Amino acid sequence: MYLPNHFAEPRIDLLHRLISEQPLGALVVSTADGLEANHLPFELDAEPAPLGTLRGHVARANPVWHQFSRGIEALVIFQGPQAYISPSWYPSKRISGEVVPTYNYLAVHGYGRLAIIHDRAWLGSLVTRLTERFESGRREPWRVSDAPGPFIEKQLAAIVGIEIQLTKLLGKWKVSQNRPSPDRAGVVAGLSDQNDADSSAIASWVKRKLES
Repeated sequence: MYLPNHFAEPRIDLLHRLISEQPLGALVVSTADGLEANHLPFELDAEPAPLGTLRGHVARANPVWHQFSRGIEALVIFQGPQAYISPSWYPSKRISGEVVPTYNYLAVHGYGRLAIIHDRAWLGSLVTRLTERFESGRREPWRVSDAPGPFIEKQLAAIVGIEIQLTKLLGKWKVSQNRPSPDRAGVVAGLSDQNDADSSAIASWVKRKLES
């Protein structure tokens, strides 16, 4: 990932927060046939510090778990909020006209060796934790125990666990840091008029940078 210093976000707590808030990651591995990407929800464990561990599962029918190149680290990409930035929002447009559109976004790239896990108890514990996490807050949360035991065992037999102890974690917070303060203020105002969650989130990050 191209990472200019002014867009780099090194704070692990913020990178972990994005992963926790946006747990669907794109798992990218190298295989004999080239790169392979799969989109999976991940659980983040903060241990071992400082980077932590990612855990998830794939269908046993998915060949990725036995075709990936074990000598090459896997990459998991997490995408946060994103928004188009119009040059018409920059006050500098009226001064020089030398402005162009861009795109603001938050992203985290995690690297590490991919480990494959078949242990049924490990898998049962993982899917229970993931279910409880995503069902929490619902009026009538579904629980793994709501389904018949033999059915759950059959489902667990059809998946394979994956675990990645992170060796590198890169964060890119592209939130108009390269623009002068008046232009950043214009971006905040422009995004605030868009009335969507991603634009509001990006506006909040641009404002934080403006005030820092």
